[in-house]
Amino acid sequence: MNQTDDYILEILDESDLILSPSIIAVNLDYTRNWVSKRLGKLREAGLVERLNEGHYRITEKGREYLAGEIEADELEPSDG
Repeated sequence: MNQTDDYILEILDESDLILSPSIIAVNLDYTRNWVSKRLGKLREAGLVERLNEGHYRITEKGREYLAGEIEADELEPSDG
């Protein structure tokens, strides 16, 4: 997890909208490519879900992470 991930989760949470990587990128001043890569990582962690090709929303787990109920190290894949 990095600062971009937090920003992406925050914009999805605060807007309560289903957004595309392009829309998120424009609002956060990042490239669409970078946002797409980060959304993939967030999806793997269960913090966002892809509803259809190219549209995402935050999950309940994502909201719990933002609220501090889940630590970032709990989301990282384990080596074992």
